[in-house]
Amino acid sequence: MLLHGIFPPISTPFYPDGKVYFRKLEHNVDRYSRSPISGIVVLGSTGEAIMLSDEERREVLREAREAAANDKVLIAGTGAEAVIETLKLTEFAASLNYDVALVRTPHFYKPLLHAANLLAFYRTIADQSSIPILIYNVPVFTGYDIPVELVAELAEHPNIIGMKESAGSVEKIQKLVAATRHIKREVTVTEVFAAVTARMAMGGDSSAQKLVQVEALAGFHPQTGTAVAAHPKFKTRRKDAGFQVLCGAAHQLLDSLEAGATGAVVAFAAPAPTACFEIYAAWKDRDHKLAQEKQERIVPASKRIVGHYGVPGIKYAQDINGYYGGPPRLPLLPLTAEAKAEIEGLLTHIRN
Repeated sequence: MLLHGIFPPISTPFYPDGKVYFRKLEHNVDRYSRSPISGIVVLGSTGEAIMLSDEERREVLREAREAAANDKVLIAGTGAEAVIETLKLTEFAASLNYDVALVRTPHFYKPLLHAANLLAFYRTIADQSSIPILIYNVPVFTGYDIPVELVAELAEHPNIIGMKESAGSVEKIQKLVAATRHIKREVTVTEVFAAVTARMAMGGDSSAQKLVQVEALAGFHPQTGTAVAAHPKFKTRRKDAGFQVLCGAAHQLLDSLEAGATGAVVAFAAPAPTACFEIYAAWKDRDHKLAQEKQERIVPASKRIVGHYGVPGIKYAQDINGYYGGPPRLPLLPLTAEAKAEIEGLLTHIRN
């Protein structure tokens, strides 16, 4: 599956009393679907997934899936500390026709998380998952930074197709790309090299999707190893994708692309997807000057809103830019009036 472009990790809207505001979730997903992004990530760190009950996570996945356009890649955050819980949510996401599962590194028992533990964790999930797996490395929250050498070993698994790297190091992205460059995988794309998933190929038909696993588009079923015929409803072609590394910091987007990243899952794209896409588009067009200008335009806002204020800041930025952010869930607190004024100033020239 092709993972090129911008993938906003969307927030989970709440009412003031803390209940999930599903109507606003639908509104946000519909608006993202009309933007030039490649897909969306549901239940990432920005989505406050760790704050939700299992029932809420499932309902958020369901509502977001129903509201999303068929031509957007859908990535579900399904990571948990245990393999069994990760697989339960991953298979639920697969039953809703999500295209990829984003699985964060386990971290609670850090002193015991040696290479053998992480290899067993991800390989077991990848062996049993009916949809492809993305490794999610986010040491700012987990306190664990997965080593490049370990990622290189995991990249050999045919159902582990890439990684979201959020350690904040362009140098590490460069090392990850170099360490996995030997991985050769062909994926199905449209005639203009946009992503094609089994769900897209079947026109969003959930009954047909049950008969065609995502990786069947590449001629491989992750559980049986057998070929399964897929019959896309539009013309397609083949493209080499390899192991795909997505950057996780908007203020480093251009540098990460130049280092070999194929795209980005960046929190700043939640309130400003078009501004992030413009960097990617200019880079794809090899217009380095324009790409640099677009990158410099968002750096102060991205660093301050995402890096300093976090989820409450991202949500308020969404409110300003036409999405519904609303309040975060306790123990995260709403912003002060002073913080809101600062964010309003930072976004003056960054609108959608």
